Amino acid sequence: MVGPMTEDAVISVVSAATRIACKQMTLQHLDALQASLEQASGLSARPDWGRKATAHAELFNVLAGLTGDFDLALLVSSAAGQLHDLVLRVGPAADGIILSSRRRLLRQLRAWDADGAAREMEHHLKGLHYMGRLACGASPARTTRPSSLRPQNAAG
Repeated sequence: MVGPMTEDAVISVVSAATRIACKQMTLQHLDALQASLEQASGLSARPDWGRKATAHAELFNVLAGLTGDFDLALLVSSAAGQLHDLVLRVGPAADGIILSSRRRLLRQLRAWDADGAAREMEHHLKGLHYMGRLACGASPARTTRPSSLRPQNAAG
């Protein structure tokens, strides 16, 4: 069992797994990810967010299995648990953001663009963590927003 990971560790582990999984992917894996996306998008977010959050988190389990590395898969599975908790905490307001990111990720994976897929995953997870901090009551003025989410002309 792996203990809780820091936000940066979760992002690094899942991004690395995404890069590796992209290189291991077959058309059947891509079809399974597409089916997972369609299942998640077909579920209603409001009445049963827990069920939809679980459907969203399934992506991480698929990526973990594709790494071909037992230790990395174990780390990704641990991260997936933390991310599931994060998605539950952020709530249904994140549904559209999660679905959009999964669609972009799938496009990168279908193009066999491992670096692009890893960048999308990293961007998405940074945004989710930011939303998680806000959901826990952190003030937007006191919460560091990921640089990729800052307006172009805004200072750090």
